[in-house]
Amino acid sequence: MPSVAARPESGQDLYEQATAHLDPPFAVVDVAAFDSNARDLLRRAGGLPIRVATKSLRCRYLIERVLARPGYRGVMCYSLAEALWLHAAGTSDDLLVAYPTADRTALRALVADTAARRHITLTIDSAAHLDFIDATVGEGHPQIRVCLELDVSWRPLPGGPVLQIGTWRSPLRSPAEAALFAETILARPGFVLVGVMGYEGQIAGVGDAPPGHPLRAALVRLIQARSAAELRERRAETVRRIRALTTLEFVNGGGTGSLESTGADESVTELAAGSGLVGPTLFDAYRKFRPRPALLYALPVVRRPGPGVATLFSGGYVASGTGTRDRLPTPFRPAGLRLTRTEGAGEVQTPVLGAAADRLGPGDRVWLRHAKAGELAERLSEYHLISPDAADTTSVPTYRGEGQCFG
Repeated sequence: MPSVAARPESGQDLYEQATAHLDPPFAVVDVAAFDSNARDLLRRAGGLPIRVATKSLRCRYLIERVLARPGYRGVMCYSLAEALWLHAAGTSDDLLVAYPTADRTALRALVADTAARRHITLTIDSAAHLDFIDATVGEGHPQIRVCLELDVSWRPLPGGPVLQIGTWRSPLRSPAEAALFAETILARPGFVLVGVMGYEGQIAGVGDAPPGHPLRAALVRLIQARSAAELRERRAETVRRIRALTTLEFVNGGGTGSLESTGADESVTELAAGSGLVGPTLFDAYRKFRPRPALLYALPVVRRPGPGVATLFSGGYVASGTGTRDRLPTPFRPAGLRLTRTEGAGEVQTPVLGAAADRLGPGDRVWLRHAKAGELAERLSEYHLISPDAADTTSVPTYRGEGQCFG
Protein backbone atom coordinates (compact mmCIF):
# COMPACT_ATOMS: atom_id res chain seq x y z
CA MET A 1 0.00 0.00 0.00
CA PRO A 2 1.43 3.44 -0.83
CA SER A 3 2.71 5.61 1.98
CA VAL A 4 0.21 7.94 3.56
CA ALA A 5 2.68 10.74 2.88
CA ALA A 6 2.45 10.03 -0.85
CA ARG A 7 -1.34 10.36 -1.08
CA PRO A 8 -3.04 13.47 -2.42
CA GLU A 9 -4.40 15.89 0.14
CA SER A 10 -8.11 15.65 0.87
CA GLY A 11 -10.59 16.05 3.67
CA GLN A 12 -10.27 12.34 4.27
CA ASP A 13 -6.53 12.54 4.89
CA LEU A 14 -5.54 9.59 7.06
CA TYR A 15 -3.11 11.64 9.13
CA GLU A 16 -5.86 14.06 10.07
CA GLN A 17 -8.38 11.30 10.72
CA ALA A 18 -6.07 9.24 12.91
CA THR A 19 -4.90 12.21 14.98
CA ALA A 20 -8.13 14.19 15.25
CA HIS A 21 -8.23 13.55 19.01
CA LEU A 22 -4.71 14.94 19.57
CA ASP A 23 -3.67 18.51 20.33
CA PRO A 24 -0.46 19.53 18.58
CA PRO A 25 2.49 19.79 18.81
CA PHE A 26 2.89 16.04 18.25
CA ALA A 27 4.79 13.73 15.94
CA VAL A 28 3.64 10.70 13.96
CA VAL A 29 5.44 7.72 12.46
CA ASP A 30 4.00 6.38 9.22
CA VAL A 31 4.53 2.67 9.92
CA ALA A 32 4.10 1.61 6.29
CA ALA A 33 6.76 4.10 5.17
CA PHE A 34 9.09 3.07 8.01
CA ASP A 35 8.84 -0.61 7.07
CA SER A 36 9.28 0.19 3.38
CA ASN A 37 12.44 2.15 4.17
CA ALA A 38 13.75 -0.77 6.23
CA ARG A 39 13.27 -3.11 3.28
CA ASP A 40 14.97 -0.71 0.88
CA LEU A 41 18.02 -0.32 3.13
CA LEU A 42 18.45 -4.10 3.11
CA ARG A 43 18.19 -4.13 -0.66
CA ARG A 44 20.90 -1.50 -0.91
CA ALA A 45 23.10 -3.32 1.61
CA GLY A 46 23.61 -6.18 -0.84
CA GLY A 47 23.58 -8.95 1.74
CA LEU A 48 25.71 -7.33 4.45
CA PRO A 49 24.07 -7.03 7.88
CA ILE A 50 23.04 -3.55 9.02
CA ARG A 51 23.76 -2.26 12.51
CA VAL A 52 21.02 0.15 13.60
CA ALA A 53 22.23 3.66 14.48
CA THR A 54 20.18 4.48 17.57
CA LYS A 55 20.87 8.24 17.48
CA SER A 56 18.71 8.42 14.36
CA LEU A 57 15.69 6.89 16.13
CA ARG A 58 15.92 7.49 19.92
CA CYS A 59 12.79 5.42 20.40
CA ARG A 60 13.04 1.86 21.73
CA TYR A 61 9.93 0.73 19.89
CA LEU A 62 11.35 1.75 16.51
CA ILE A 63 14.79 0.30 17.28
CA GLU A 64 13.30 -3.02 18.32
CA ARG A 65 10.87 -3.05 15.39
CA VAL A 66 13.67 -2.88 12.84
CA LEU A 67 15.94 -5.26 14.78
CA ALA A 68 13.20 -7.89 14.49
CA ARG A 69 13.79 -7.96 10.71
CA PRO A 70 16.27 -10.46 9.25
CA GLY A 71 19.30 -8.57 7.98
CA TYR A 72 19.52 -6.13 10.89
CA ARG A 73 22.01 -7.06 13.61
CA GLY A 74 23.09 -5.11 16.65
CA VAL A 75 22.93 -1.42 17.47
CA MET A 76 25.31 1.49 17.16
CA CYS A 77 24.84 3.70 20.22
CA TYR A 78 26.02 7.27 20.70
CA SER A 79 26.46 7.06 24.49
CA LEU A 80 27.72 4.44 26.91
CA ALA A 81 24.91 5.28 29.35
CA GLU A 82 22.47 4.69 26.48
CA ALA A 83 24.09 1.33 25.68
CA LEU A 84 23.83 0.22 29.31
CA TRP A 85 20.15 1.21 29.37
CA LEU A 86 19.32 -0.57 26.11
CA HIS A 87 21.19 -3.65 27.26
CA ALA A 88 19.32 -3.73 30.58
CA ALA A 89 16.03 -3.33 28.67
CA GLY A 90 16.85 -6.35 26.49
CA THR A 91 16.82 -4.32 23.26
CA SER A 92 20.04 -5.89 21.98
CA ASP A 93 22.94 -8.04 23.10
CA ASP A 94 25.32 -6.50 20.53
CA LEU A 95 25.93 -2.84 21.30
CA LEU A 96 28.71 -0.74 19.79
CA VAL A 97 29.25 2.67 21.37
CA ALA A 98 30.47 4.51 18.28
CA TYR A 99 31.89 7.56 20.02
CA PRO A 100 34.57 7.64 22.75
CA THR A 101 33.21 8.13 26.24
CA ALA A 102 34.37 10.25 29.15
CA ASP A 103 31.42 9.22 31.35
CA ARG A 104 33.04 7.98 34.55
CA THR A 105 29.77 6.84 36.10
CA ALA A 106 28.88 4.77 33.06
CA LEU A 107 32.36 3.26 32.85
CA ARG A 108 32.16 2.14 36.48
CA ALA A 109 28.71 0.67 35.80
CA LEU A 110 30.08 -1.22 32.79
CA VAL A 111 32.93 -2.73 34.75
CA ALA A 112 30.52 -3.79 37.52
CA ASP A 113 28.15 -5.55 35.11
CA THR A 114 29.52 -8.87 33.85
CA ALA A 115 26.78 -9.37 31.25
CA ALA A 116 27.08 -5.83 29.90
CA ARG A 117 30.84 -6.23 29.47
CA ARG A 118 30.23 -9.25 27.23
CA HIS A 119 27.86 -7.36 24.97
CA ILE A 120 29.01 -3.71 24.88
CA THR A 121 31.98 -2.50 22.84
CA LEU A 122 33.65 0.90 23.33
CA THR A 123 35.20 2.89 20.48
CA ILE A 124 38.67 4.30 21.06
CA ASP A 125 41.37 5.89 18.92
CA SER A 126 44.26 6.75 21.22
CA ALA A 127 46.24 5.59 24.22
CA ALA A 128 44.71 8.54 26.10
CA HIS A 129 41.38 6.70 25.98
CA LEU A 130 42.95 3.62 27.53
CA ASP A 131 44.61 5.78 30.20
CA PHE A 132 41.30 7.52 30.98
CA ILE A 133 39.48 4.21 31.43
CA ASP A 134 42.24 2.79 33.65
CA ALA A 135 42.28 5.96 35.76
CA THR A 136 38.49 5.84 36.12
CA VAL A 137 37.95 2.19 37.03
CA GLY A 138 41.41 1.27 38.28
CA GLU A 139 44.09 -0.86 36.72
CA GLY A 140 43.50 -4.58 36.92
CA HIS A 141 39.88 -4.14 35.81
CA PRO A 142 38.02 -6.93 34.01
CA GLN A 143 38.41 -7.15 30.26
CA ILE A 144 36.65 -4.42 28.25
CA ARG A 145 35.76 -4.86 24.59
CA VAL A 146 37.06 -2.07 22.36
CA CYS A 147 36.79 -1.06 18.71
CA LEU A 148 39.48 0.94 16.91
CA GLU A 149 38.20 3.86 14.84
CA LEU A 150 39.96 4.75 11.60
CA ASP A 151 39.78 8.24 10.12
CA VAL A 152 38.06 7.73 6.75
CA SER A 153 37.75 11.34 5.60
CA TRP A 154 39.33 12.32 2.26
CA ARG A 155 42.44 14.44 1.96
CA PRO A 156 42.98 15.38 -1.69
CA LEU A 157 46.43 16.92 -1.04
CA PRO A 158 48.55 14.11 0.42
CA GLY A 159 51.81 15.46 1.73
CA GLY A 160 50.61 19.05 1.45
CA PRO A 161 48.50 21.33 3.67
CA VAL A 162 45.75 19.45 5.44
CA LEU A 163 42.54 19.81 3.47
CA GLN A 164 40.06 17.41 5.01
CA ILE A 165 36.73 16.58 3.43
CA GLY A 166 34.65 14.67 5.93
CA THR A 167 34.15 14.55 9.67
CA TRP A 168 36.89 15.24 12.19
CA ARG A 169 36.96 12.06 14.24
CA SER A 170 39.91 9.71 14.74
CA PRO A 171 43.61 10.74 14.61
CA LEU A 172 44.39 7.28 13.19
CA ARG A 173 44.64 7.74 9.45
CA SER A 174 47.26 5.51 7.86
CA PRO A 175 47.33 1.70 8.00
CA ALA A 176 50.64 1.91 9.86
CA GLU A 177 49.22 4.25 12.52
CA ALA A 178 46.19 2.03 13.04
CA ALA A 179 48.25 -1.16 13.24
CA LEU A 180 50.64 0.42 15.73
CA PHE A 181 47.75 1.45 17.95
CA ALA A 182 46.27 -2.05 17.63
CA GLU A 183 49.53 -3.39 19.03
CA THR A 184 49.21 -0.93 21.92
CA ILE A 185 45.73 -2.23 22.71
CA LEU A 186 46.79 -5.85 22.50
CA ALA A 187 49.65 -5.21 24.93
CA ARG A 188 47.41 -3.43 27.43
CA PRO A 189 45.88 -5.63 30.17
CA GLY A 190 42.13 -5.32 30.61
CA PHE A 191 41.26 -4.63 26.96
CA VAL A 192 40.38 -6.83 23.99
CA LEU A 193 40.28 -5.48 20.43
CA VAL A 194 37.21 -6.88 18.65
CA GLY A 195 36.43 -4.45 15.84
CA VAL A 196 37.36 -1.63 13.48
CA MET A 197 35.01 1.11 12.36
CA GLY A 198 35.03 4.21 10.17
CA TYR A 199 32.28 6.64 9.18
CA GLU A 200 32.68 8.16 5.72
CA GLY A 201 30.46 11.18 6.36
CA GLN A 202 31.54 12.88 3.14
CA ILE A 203 29.70 10.10 1.27
CA ALA A 204 27.11 8.80 3.74
CA GLY A 205 25.83 12.18 4.87
CA VAL A 206 26.13 14.50 1.86
CA GLY A 207 23.49 14.31 -0.86
CA ASP A 208 24.85 14.06 -4.39
CA ALA A 209 21.83 15.69 -6.05
CA PRO A 210 21.15 19.01 -4.28
CA PRO A 211 18.09 20.56 -6.00
CA GLY A 212 18.85 23.55 -8.17
CA HIS A 213 22.64 23.24 -7.83
CA PRO A 214 23.94 21.20 -10.80
CA LEU A 215 27.55 22.37 -10.48
CA ARG A 216 27.64 21.57 -6.79
CA ALA A 217 26.10 18.17 -7.52
CA ALA A 218 28.83 17.41 -10.07
CA LEU A 219 31.54 18.42 -7.60
CA VAL A 220 30.02 16.31 -4.81
CA ARG A 221 29.87 13.26 -7.08
CA LEU A 222 33.49 13.71 -8.11
CA ILE A 223 34.64 14.05 -4.50
CA GLN A 224 32.64 11.04 -3.40
CA ALA A 225 33.93 8.84 -6.22
CA ARG A 226 37.56 9.71 -5.53
CA SER A 227 37.10 9.43 -1.77
CA ALA A 228 35.50 5.98 -2.07
CA ALA A 229 38.32 4.71 -4.30
CA GLU A 230 41.04 6.01 -1.97
CA LEU A 231 39.28 4.68 1.12
CA ARG A 232 38.72 1.23 -0.33
CA GLU A 233 42.47 0.69 -0.61
CA ARG A 234 43.42 2.35 2.68
CA ARG A 235 40.77 0.59 4.78
CA ALA A 236 41.53 -2.79 3.21
CA GLU A 237 45.24 -2.44 4.00
CA THR A 238 44.45 -1.29 7.55
CA VAL A 239 42.20 -4.27 8.19
CA ARG A 240 44.74 -6.65 6.64
CA ARG A 241 47.45 -5.42 9.01
CA ILE A 242 45.25 -5.61 12.08
CA ARG A 243 43.93 -9.06 11.20
CA ALA A 244 47.56 -10.20 11.04
CA LEU A 245 47.80 -9.25 14.71
CA THR A 246 44.46 -10.48 16.07
CA THR A 247 41.03 -11.84 15.19
CA LEU A 248 38.36 -9.20 14.52
CA GLU A 249 34.65 -9.83 15.07
CA PHE A 250 33.54 -6.99 12.79
CA VAL A 251 34.61 -4.18 10.49
CA ASN A 252 31.88 -1.54 10.42
CA GLY A 253 31.45 1.20 7.85
CA GLY A 254 29.08 3.44 6.03
CA GLY A 255 25.78 5.11 6.72
CA THR A 256 22.45 5.59 4.99
CA GLY A 257 23.96 7.51 2.07
CA SER A 258 26.87 5.17 1.33
CA LEU A 259 25.53 1.62 1.65
CA GLU A 260 26.41 0.75 -1.96
CA SER A 261 29.97 2.09 -2.00
CA THR A 262 30.82 0.87 1.49
CA GLY A 263 29.30 -2.53 0.82
CA ALA A 264 31.55 -2.87 -2.23
CA ASP A 265 34.58 -2.76 0.08
CA GLU A 266 35.41 -6.42 0.74
CA SER A 267 37.17 -5.57 4.01
CA VAL A 268 33.86 -4.38 5.53
CA THR A 269 31.74 -7.03 7.30
CA GLU A 270 28.77 -4.91 8.35
CA LEU A 271 27.12 -1.59 7.56
CA ALA A 272 25.41 1.03 9.72
CA ALA A 273 22.23 2.97 9.01
CA GLY A 274 19.49 4.80 10.86
CA SER A 275 18.37 8.02 9.18
CA GLY A 276 17.13 6.18 6.11
CA LEU A 277 14.49 4.48 8.23
CA VAL A 278 12.58 7.71 8.83
CA GLY A 279 13.59 9.83 5.84
CA PRO A 280 14.41 13.34 7.13
CA THR A 281 14.82 16.17 4.62
CA LEU A 282 18.63 15.98 4.51
CA PHE A 283 18.21 12.65 2.71
CA ASP A 284 16.01 14.03 -0.06
CA ALA A 285 19.05 14.94 -2.17
CA TYR A 286 20.40 11.58 -3.32
CA ARG A 287 20.22 10.14 -6.83
CA LYS A 288 20.25 6.41 -6.05
CA PHE A 289 17.61 6.28 -3.34
CA ARG A 290 14.83 8.32 -1.77
CA PRO A 291 13.53 7.33 1.67
CA ARG A 292 9.81 7.79 2.17
CA PRO A 293 8.95 10.43 4.80
CA ALA A 294 8.08 8.31 7.80
CA LEU A 295 8.40 10.83 10.64
CA LEU A 296 6.44 14.08 10.63
CA TYR A 297 5.16 16.51 13.21
CA ALA A 298 2.15 18.80 13.42
CA LEU A 299 1.95 22.33 14.78
CA PRO A 300 -1.25 24.31 15.39
CA VAL A 301 -2.11 27.60 13.74
CA VAL A 302 -2.60 30.18 16.49
CA ARG A 303 -2.96 33.46 14.59
CA ARG A 304 -3.20 35.13 11.19
CA PRO A 305 -1.05 38.28 11.11
CA GLY A 306 -2.02 39.14 7.53
CA PRO A 307 -2.77 37.82 4.04
CA GLY A 308 -0.62 34.85 3.06
CA VAL A 309 0.74 34.39 6.58
CA ALA A 310 -0.17 31.95 9.32
CA THR A 311 1.63 31.73 12.65
CA LEU A 312 2.19 28.34 14.25
CA PHE A 313 2.77 27.63 17.92
CA SER A 314 6.28 26.41 18.81
CA GLY A 315 8.36 24.76 16.09
CA GLY A 316 11.96 25.78 16.71
CA TYR A 317 13.15 22.25 16.05
CA VAL A 318 16.39 23.15 14.30
CA ALA A 319 18.81 20.34 13.51
CA SER A 320 22.43 20.29 14.64
CA GLY A 321 25.31 20.82 12.25
CA THR A 322 26.35 23.71 10.05
CA GLY A 323 23.69 26.23 11.12
CA THR A 324 22.62 26.70 7.50
CA ARG A 325 19.06 26.81 6.14
CA ASP A 326 19.08 23.12 5.29
CA ARG A 327 19.02 22.44 9.05
CA LEU A 328 15.61 24.09 9.42
CA PRO A 329 12.39 22.06 9.37
CA THR A 330 10.38 22.08 6.15
CA PRO A 331 6.61 22.68 5.94
CA PHE A 332 5.10 19.60 4.29
CA ARG A 333 1.31 19.97 4.35
CA PRO A 334 -0.58 21.94 3.16
CA ALA A 335 1.62 22.16 0.08
CA GLY A 336 3.16 25.49 -0.86
CA LEU A 337 4.05 26.84 2.57
CA ARG A 338 7.52 28.04 3.47
CA LEU A 339 9.34 29.51 6.46
CA THR A 340 10.21 33.19 6.52
CA ARG A 341 13.84 34.18 6.08
CA THR A 342 13.73 36.57 9.02
CA GLU A 343 12.17 34.33 11.69
CA GLY A 344 12.72 30.78 10.48
CA ALA A 345 11.53 28.22 13.04
CA GLY A 346 10.92 29.97 16.33
CA GLU A 347 11.14 29.01 19.97
CA VAL A 348 7.43 29.64 20.64
CA GLN A 349 6.08 30.70 17.27
CA THR A 350 6.81 29.87 13.64
CA PRO A 351 5.25 31.97 10.86
CA VAL A 352 4.74 30.32 7.49
CA LEU A 353 4.10 32.04 4.16
CA GLY A 354 2.19 31.03 1.06
CA ALA A 355 -1.22 31.09 -0.57
CA ALA A 356 -2.23 28.03 1.44
CA ALA A 357 -1.99 30.12 4.60
CA ASP A 358 -5.18 31.94 3.60
CA ARG A 359 -7.11 28.70 3.99
CA LEU A 360 -5.92 28.21 7.56
CA GLY A 361 -7.40 29.43 10.82
CA PRO A 362 -6.71 28.98 14.54
CA GLY A 363 -6.64 25.31 15.45
CA ASP A 364 -5.78 24.05 11.96
CA ARG A 365 -2.60 22.02 11.62
CA VAL A 366 0.51 22.40 9.52
CA TRP A 367 2.63 19.28 9.08
CA LEU A 368 6.42 19.62 8.93
CA ARG A 369 9.45 17.41 8.40
CA HIS A 370 12.63 17.61 10.45
CA ALA A 371 16.04 17.99 8.80
CA LYS A 372 17.72 15.21 10.82
CA ALA A 373 16.33 11.91 11.95
CA GLY A 374 16.71 11.41 15.69
CA GLU A 375 16.77 14.88 17.15
CA LEU A 376 13.00 15.35 16.97
CA ALA A 377 12.74 12.71 19.71
CA GLU A 378 14.53 15.10 22.06
CA ARG A 379 11.62 17.54 21.67
CA LEU A 380 8.71 15.17 22.21
CA SER A 381 7.94 12.47 24.77
CA GLU A 382 6.04 10.17 22.41
CA TYR A 383 5.46 9.26 18.79
CA HIS A 384 2.03 8.33 17.46
CA LEU A 385 2.06 5.36 15.09
CA ILE A 386 -0.16 5.66 12.03
CA SER A 387 -1.03 2.63 9.96
CA PRO A 388 -3.37 2.33 6.96
CA ASP A 389 -4.94 -0.66 8.72
CA ALA A 390 -5.79 1.19 11.94
CA ALA A 391 -8.40 3.90 12.40
CA ASP A 392 -6.65 5.34 15.45
CA THR A 393 -3.08 5.81 16.63
CA THR A 394 -0.92 3.91 19.07
CA SER A 395 1.52 5.93 21.13
CA VAL A 396 5.08 4.82 21.92
CA PRO A 397 7.56 6.71 24.11
CA THR A 398 10.73 8.31 22.82
CA TYR A 399 13.86 8.22 24.97
CA ARG A 400 12.57 11.46 26.52
CA GLY A 401 9.25 9.84 27.23
CA GLU A 402 11.05 7.11 29.16
CA GLY A 403 12.86 9.73 31.20
CA GLN A 404 16.17 9.28 29.38
CA CYS A 405 18.46 11.99 28.00
CA PHE A 406 21.95 11.00 26.87
CA GLY A 407 23.14 14.34 25.51
